[in-house]
Amino acid sequence: MVVMAQTFKKVALVGKYDNQAIAGSVEHLAGYLSGQGYEVVLASQTAQALELSAYRHADLTELASLVDVVIVLGGDGTMLSIARALAPYPVPLIGVNQGRLGFLTDITLGNMEMELSRMLGGEYDAEERILLTATLEHEDGTHQEASAFNDVVVSKAGTGRLIEFEVIIDNEFVYTQRSDGLVVATPTGSTAYALSAGGPILYPTLEAIALVPICPHTLSARPIVVSSDSQVDIFIHHADDARVHFDGQKYFELIKGDKVRICRVPYNVTLLHPKHYSYYDTLRQKLHWGKQL
Repeated sequence: MVVMAQTFKKVALVGKYDNQAIAGSVEHLAGYLSGQGYEVVLASQTAQALELSAYRHADLTELASLVDVVIVLGGDGTMLSIARALAPYPVPLIGVNQGRLGFLTDITLGNMEMELSRMLGGEYDAEERILLTATLEHEDGTHQEASAFNDVVVSKAGTGRLIEFEVIIDNEFVYTQRSDGLVVATPTGSTAYALSAGGPILYPTLEAIALVPICPHTLSARPIVVSSDSQVDIFIHHADDARVHFDGQKYFELIKGDKVRICRVPYNVTLLHPKHYSYYDTLRQKLHWGKQL
């Protein structure tokens, strides 16, 4: 972690716009911050969906040029989508958890005012997290692109049949596999689907990518961790019904002959944490390490 002394005066609030339960928290926090002298801007979708018209609002991409920091209220899913949208812009993110797990949104509602006051005053730690971009190339020359903060997942869809694919890393053949799919995860995503599939937990600031097979049709297939500078190509050899998913929030259909190329994007997401934040403490809490069953 890198300690930074910057303070913030212009603050954006983004809430899960389709969740009315968050409206009260967003409105309360906006009022509190305004009363403390901060300039508050709401994301347009948040302001309109939650009917909060008392504050200035702007589209997400415009927010980045208007404020010093963005506070995201919601769960990890909300943070994933906001992080992807704002990643190209040099604005840090703070997460307030109103979801379930809270790996990315580590401030609770109960201590929200106290923690945010300290953090906006410069008492915080900053983390740089990597993102992935993937290009789906079809045999007819067309392509589709999307980014992921957690993971890019090639997997079977509705029919439940195994898919067969070939993995190439930095133009070097690695293996051909028949399985339910493959998770290509960032360190941030190593505690998500990749963990459920038997992958390793990567410290979030590592510059690495994990490739984790999903139910491979062999006992010898194992996860592998490579440099984040690696280029991962996945060639689809057989797929009756398959998809490539991005953070579980967007997907493209896959057919035989498709190629998915995955690499790191040239910019990072900056997450801010309270000074007392500990990743290992988060793991203990969320994964229940050391607790009696």
